Amino acid sequence: MWNVLLSFSGLVALIQLLFLPFFPESPPYLLLQKEDKAGCLKAMKQLWGEGNYQTEFDDLMKEKAITKGIKIMNVLEVLRERSVYPQLCTMLLLLLSLQLCGLSATANLQESIIPYVSLGVSISELISIIFCSSIINRFGRRMLLCGGYLLMALILVLLETSLLLSDQFLWLHYCSVVLIFFFIIAYGIGP
Repeated sequence: MWNVLLSFSGLVALIQLLFLPFFPESPPYLLLQKEDKAGCLKAMKQLWGEGNYQTEFDDLMKEKAITKGIKIMNVLEVLRERSVYPQLCTMLLLLLSLQLCGLSATANLQESIIPYVSLGVSISELISIIFCSSIINRFGRRMLLCGGYLLMALILVLLETSLLLSDQFLWLHYCSVVLIFFFIIAYGIGP
């Protein structure tokens, strides 16, 4: 019944889709994109309760003044802009590197536990999202990138070692799976 378990994320997305229209828009979006000052203040009160949010509103107004001359681009405009090609290529390579690296195939696992590995991969991605979002402001993106790459390199060395010795020690197959989970967490936190 692992397919039912994996489809659970679709159920969560459907619930979010049903309830999302009842939530207010974000105050920065209302002020910066829609230029709706009254809607922004109303959304602040809905989201944060009654109170005086003049300081936050003033901060948003300063941000609006700073970004006044900057045009917001849609996806097609970004793809047509040549100056962002290096960043797009880097991002695409990073995403493809995880998808096409074949880490799950290297563990040489029995077919009966592959659904559990798939579940573990999803949990690892969730852990990395939660962990990264809580530490990115403290350490900064540069530190997370460098640390993530170093941690990924260390994990790959350990994974290669466990794969080389897995014929002698059967428990190293499970160690390989755990290292794959750690690799995914390090990838999610860093790159």
